[in-house]
Amino acid sequence: MELRLGEKKDLPQLKKVYDRIIENMNNNNIKIWNEYYPYEIFENDIEEGNLYLLTEKKDIIAAFALFEQKDTENNLMWENNQEKVMYINRVGVNPNYLRQGIGSLVIEKAKELAKQKGAKYLRLFVVDINRPAINLYLKNGFRQVKGVHEEVTNDDVILIEYGFEIAIWN
Repeated sequence: MELRLGEKKDLPQLKKVYDRIIENMNNNNIKIWNEYYPYEIFENDIEEGNLYLLTEKKDIIAAFALFEQKDTENNLMWENNQEKVMYINRVGVNPNYLRQGIGSLVIEKAKELAKQKGAKYLRLFVVDINRPAINLYLKNGFRQVKGVHEEVTNDDVILIEYGFEIAIWN
């Protein structure tokens, strides 16, 4: 498997993979992504060099965005807001590769990249109903912080998100 930055030429295949991811999520009653999100962000992620793809041959196995965010959510009790932080977002695993440890591999790759970029912590947000994602992050050493973040979608739905973080430097 190869980890590489996403390119604009990847967008059609990425859309097909995320269509299947969203269908799988909807079938499991995790209705948090739609025809707009995360698609509308991918091109910007690519332009800013934040979108990473895990590929095998020509298949996209997984994708995620990794970025630095200066303005942290004040209503969450992060361990330390003075250190450099990277956020992982829009994590998706191709349904053809589920239950093969790909989610954990994505987290390891994101931690390595964040560490290379000098971050002390890797953070993320997970919608409260996304139990598979929450379990994945807990299994991989993330801790849930106190507080919640409310995210308003394009459909004016309010999603309740929990914050998770892991220290990647001792």
